Amino acid sequence: MTSVSTRPAAWKFLLAFGIIYFVWGSTYLAIRVGVREIPPFLMAGLRFTVAGLAMWAWIRATGTPSPTLREWRDATILGTLMFLIDYACLFWAEQRVPSGIAAVILAMIPVCITLLEITFLRTQRLTLRLAIGLAIGIAGVIVLSNPWAALGEVPLDRRGLVALLVSCCGWSVGTIVTGKLTLPASKPMSAAAQMLSGGVQLLVLAAVAGEFTKFRAQDISSAAWLSLIYLIIAGSIIGYTAYVWLLHYESPTRVGTYAYVNPVVAVILGAVLGGEAMGRRTILGTALILISVAAITTIKRKQSIAKTSESREAGLKVAADD
Repeated sequence: MTSVSTRPAAWKFLLAFGIIYFVWGSTYLAIRVGVREIPPFLMAGLRFTVAGLAMWAWIRATGTPSPTLREWRDATILGTLMFLIDYACLFWAEQRVPSGIAAVILAMIPVCITLLEITFLRTQRLTLRLAIGLAIGIAGVIVLSNPWAALGEVPLDRRGLVALLVSCCGWSVGTIVTGKLTLPASKPMSAAAQMLSGGVQLLVLAAVAGEFTKFRAQDISSAAWLSLIYLIIAGSIIGYTAYVWLLHYESPTRVGTYAYVNPVVAVILGAVLGGEAMGRRTILGTALILISVAAITTIKRKQSIAKTSESREAGLKVAADD
């Protein structure tokens, strides 16, 4: 941990946390504005290709070596999972689902990761408390998706909800396999490589889907172009730079609190600026999912601390015996 004497000024931490809390939370509304006019796969591809190229060039200028062929290969695998699948589904879904709801559903990623760890990897034990946490999150999704009990709101598009759940799965699988891949030692370079490879794949998908033939740049409003520029500069370049910077000085647990704040910011902005409904269904579903995420991450953190403590005690015992 960095010593107090070399720790940056407090305002820098407030600014960095403000960026990952509020800028990342606002990107969902920016996507919603953009995909009304720009084809979804093309918009996502432009966002990450431009941001990835800019980050790669800037990091290379600082003297960081470019990824090796093997690192590019593995970064491309993550680009497929965490950018092609995740963001293709997210941008497509936001044509049909309010931006606030999209953010809330994507907050389910820790729940999805935990389910994969329990059912497939067998690296997580299902305890009663963990089962309750998972059940609360699933209940939140049911509340949001139930067309027979919309609680005064318009029923949500089922295809959009399915796409958002697939988006969660793509990011979750990518998170799990990250530790098994060979990636650049520099986190910013690794992120740039993943963004760039994912962005190029999204552009290929846009071409296959025929989006280029439907796209007329002169017909796009300034609001849609500004939303794309905002996503590239603020959402991707500035946002991830702030995130990586914070990880140098703060624990991943504290930095990860953005996962609780982003959905709330997205729901409020969607209602205030985007005219999206924020009725009883949205509030209840959001509350249930955030409670689930908070419970699961807290339980897993305690289990991790307990395992570390047991390992340390075992090591001390062996040392004493020797």
